[in-house]
Amino acid sequence: MTVLLWLSLFIVFYTFVGYGILLYFIIKIKRLVKGKAVLPLVVDAELPSCTLVVAAYNEEFYMEQKIKNSLQLQYPAGKLKFVFVTDGSSDRTPEIISGYPQIQLLHKPERAGKIAAVHRAMEYVDTEVVVFTDANTFLNAEAITRICRHYADKTVGSVAGEKRVHIDKSADASAAGEGFYWKYESTLKKWDSELYSVVGAAGELFSVRRNLYQNVPSDTVLDDFMISMLITEQGYRIVYEPNAYALETASENVSEELKRKIRIAAGGMQSVLRLKSLLFSTKYPLLSFQYVSHRVLRWTVTPFFLLLAFLLNLVMVINGTTWFYQLLFAGQVVFYCLALLGYMMEKRQIRIKALFIPYYFCIMNYAVLAGIIRYFTKKQSSIWEKAQRKI
Repeated sequence: MTVLLWLSLFIVFYTFVGYGILLYFIIKIKRLVKGKAVLPLVVDAELPSCTLVVAAYNEEFYMEQKIKNSLQLQYPAGKLKFVFVTDGSSDRTPEIISGYPQIQLLHKPERAGKIAAVHRAMEYVDTEVVVFTDANTFLNAEAITRICRHYADKTVGSVAGEKRVHIDKSADASAAGEGFYWKYESTLKKWDSELYSVVGAAGELFSVRRNLYQNVPSDTVLDDFMISMLITEQGYRIVYEPNAYALETASENVSEELKRKIRIAAGGMQSVLRLKSLLFSTKYPLLSFQYVSHRVLRWTVTPFFLLLAFLLNLVMVINGTTWFYQLLFAGQVVFYCLALLGYMMEKRQIRIKALFIPYYFCIMNYAVLAGIIRYFTKKQSSIWEKAQRKI
């Protein structure tokens, strides 16, 4: 029982903190041996041709601003195209886009989901690189240039931009927790990229070489993750570009954030099962190490070990154990009480930032458990109701 308890605690610690610590020291050693990698300068004439693809469903509130943001992106004249697909939209989204001749609009009344829309858009992409971004996110002016300069390296097959979450002073636990989570994720991605490859890109902003793009199955939940990871299966790297970023607002509230997290967890389980070749790859062992450490553990077993650690520690305390394990159990109880208190304060709209992290941590792990159940009960559709964002 003691061994199983420590194994459970180790896996939980490694998943959320230990891997980051290990990465930090590996990168430090790598820099001492090889020096810090410096990206070579790429002149405008050497930048690849590029298409910006936006799949939008009923985004009339954001669309005018999204278009203006897209048209202000800095890139060599004649090398950047725009394809917006609005299949199934029943609001003014297609009408707004149609007022801009610089943008190629694809629209049909039937809604088949985001990935079907992306597949249709890709039929019209004839450039060397394609950049995907969401309709409700806004890019910094240099984003495309920052991304596309990496393609001078022939080993790079995909480039992931950074997701930034706008947090105001009155942020609730979902907003503050989401912001903290993405800052930590961004740090891990920087180190993953420097070690070898990022393990999957987020749909807010990422790109791929057009000739490496593969259609994913129509029922794919995390299409952005799968599209980018299929690139690594071909032997290419995903690099991270933190100076190309997509800014979006946080989820409207905890309920909306939980809905989004459960969907991601269901998609994560689906992705793990479909990318079995990367779990213990002898061809790409370093990528497997990164993939299992950064993604697979948190999407599969870690939430169960979190529960197991609590239950085993409880049994040990009930049966009589040393003061150390009693203290360990007390620590777990305090942590979960802080998360519960965070929940209660959130319901009353009382903001206590010290409670955001334990509350958000528990929400994340609950979402994984719920997402796994949803996936195996086949209740997760690839056509999903988007989470509402703060305005």
